[in-house]
Order: sequence, then C-alpha cells, then structure tokens
Amino acid sequence: MGGGYSGAGDGSNRTYGGYLGLHELLSLQREDEGVSNDEMHFIVTHQTFELWFKQVIRELREIRDILATEHVPESQVPKAVEHLGRVTEIFRLLANQWKVMETLTPQGFLAFRDGLGTASGFESYQMREMEILLGLEPVGRVSEMDPLGHFRKLATRSEADAVALVRLEAALEETTLVSALTTWLSRTPIMGSLYGSEGDSEAVQAYVDAHLTAYASIGEKASARMESQGVDNIDAVKARFAAASQGATDFLKPDGQVNRARAGLLFIESYRELPLLAWPRVLVDAVVELEESMVLFRTHHARMVERIIGRRVGTGGSSGVDYLDATTKYRIFGDLWGVRTILVKSGLRPTLINGEMYGFTGATENQ
Repeated sequence: MGGGYSGAGDGSNRTYGGYLGLHELLSLQREDEGVSNDEMHFIVTHQTFELWFKQVIRELREIRDILATEHVPESQVPKAVEHLGRVTEIFRLLANQWKVMETLTPQGFLAFRDGLGTASGFESYQMREMEILLGLEPVGRVSEMDPLGHFRKLATRSEADAVALVRLEAALEETTLVSALTTWLSRTPIMGSLYGSEGDSEAVQAYVDAHLTAYASIGEKASARMESQGVDNIDAVKARFAAASQGATDFLKPDGQVNRARAGLLFIESYRELPLLAWPRVLVDAVVELEESMVLFRTHHARMVERIIGRRVGTGGSSGVDYLDATTKYRIFGDLWGVRTILVKSGLRPTLINGEMYGFTGATENQ
C-alpha cells in the first residue's frame, strides 16, 4: 500500500495514503522525466479515465451476472438498475472530463505530441474489454475492425501486453450484457402467457400480428389524409409509410418468425403502466440511458480532439477525428432504440388480456 500501512489486518494502523496507495499512485505521472504541466495534465486525465474504466468493467459484470441467471428474482432487478445508474453517471463524468482536456491548446499539445510515438487511445485494453462485455459485435465496428488484432501484435513486445491479450480473449468467451438482457426480455409474460408454456407461441404471435395491424393502420390513415389535402409527391409519402410498416414487420418477425425478446420488449414499452412491468421498464430505460451516455462520451471526445488537432492523422495511424466520429454511431442495444419507432398510442394498442397477472385492477381493456 505504498508504505502507509503496517500492523494488524483490521486496518487500525492504516493511513489515508496507505489505504488509497497514494505513494505509488502519485509516482506514476513521470515527473522524474521532466514532463511539462501540459503533458502531466494529459497523463493525469487519461489515467483517471482508466481508473474509472476499471470500475465500469466490474459494474458491467455485476449487471450481466444478475440478468444471466435462469430466473432473475424481482428483488435483483432494482440492484441491476442501481449498477446501471452508476455506470451512466461515470460516463457523464468522463464526458465532462473532456472539457478539462480542452484547456490544452493546440500548440501546447504539439509541444509533446511526438513523445507519444504510436501510442493511441485505441490501445486502451480496458475500453476494448468494456465493448466486448457489452456485446459490440465486430460487424458493428468501424470497418469491421478486429479489436484484438492490434493487441496480438503488442503481445509479442511485452509481458504486460501479453497479459492484456489473455484478458481480452477471456472476455470474448463470456456472456455479453446484451445477450443476457435479450434472454431476460424473451421471458417477459406477454398477454398473460408465460415463456415456454403451452400455447405461448400462438399467444405471442396473435399479439404481434395485432400490433402490426394497428401500426400499419397509422400509415394508411395518414396517407389518406395527406392525399385528401393535396400533399405533393403522395406516392413517395405512401412508399415511406409502406416501408415503415414493412420495417416493423421485419423487426418483430425477422425471417418470418416472431422474435420473442423483441415482442417482450414491445410489450414492456407498450404497457408501461402495469405494476408488474414497472421495474422491467425502469431497467430498459436505464440501459438506454447508459448507451446514450456512452454515445455522448464518444461525441465529446471527437469534438475535443478536433478542437486541439483538427483533422490530423491519429498518433496510432487512424483517421483521427473521422474515426472517432464513426464510433459515435455504435449502438449495442439497437433493439431498445428500434422498438421506439414502432410504438402506437395507448388507444391503438391490442386489448390487454389477463391484466390481473400484471397487478392491473381495472377492466382488461385499453386505458
């Protein structure tokens, strides 16, 4: 603990510096190499990022483990929401931390940039581990970039990088958060029908078809209204509504078969007021909020870099700001965003069946 602790294991002789390992921590900014204030600021900022990334990775595994259990106790859902909220706040903090970096002037950065060599933020193995744990697929990355390819090269240079590679390869074998969430959503009781029960497939199919019919009617009525009002290019408008209707069908019934996880998500979002769906709805919102905070973190990163170095090639040889801008399009929890496109207002929802299962005390009809 950096020399600040001695004695019994009960912490009675532990100092503040010893408990936090400050002596070692504060020796890691390379002041002995004569770094400037600007460079030390650069180092401290990025070291702080990595410390928070370490916490985020632990939180993500905790959330994943809760949702990955075969039967998630209702009491554990609030706990998962709590951890999601913490990760979201961490990313909000990190997004604001880029503002501190913006106090570094272009000339101030250029004064020590050459000293970075080929070092790049892309080499943050903790960021790559977070993306793997969340469930970012290679096909979803910029140019389908292999996140481990570069680390396999680095592993030949040092033992520490070899250890990092082993860690990333192990993460690839774990259940991802998006996979655990999808499995959890697929168990959502829909119209009172339980996952895997007799007649469940038929009940879910009927619900999805009723919703798709209601959604299609919105476009049809809107098209007719616009045509009666003499809207220009009405054929193009009708085509857009038809494409939206087909998109809803493709979302809920990819390859012609109902996707139960998406149907469960749609049911949670559509009947949010049902007591039994209260915590599932909060959890879904918490995941969306988390991904939004990550998108804003990446967006602020790109703007900070553009402000300081413009459109220069990145230190690691990437396209710099163009690459960072491309990463802002990452969506790991695409279904949670996509379902919002196909929602209908409460008056058009399929009539609720078996409402009493969800703690609904009124008549089983739209409210």
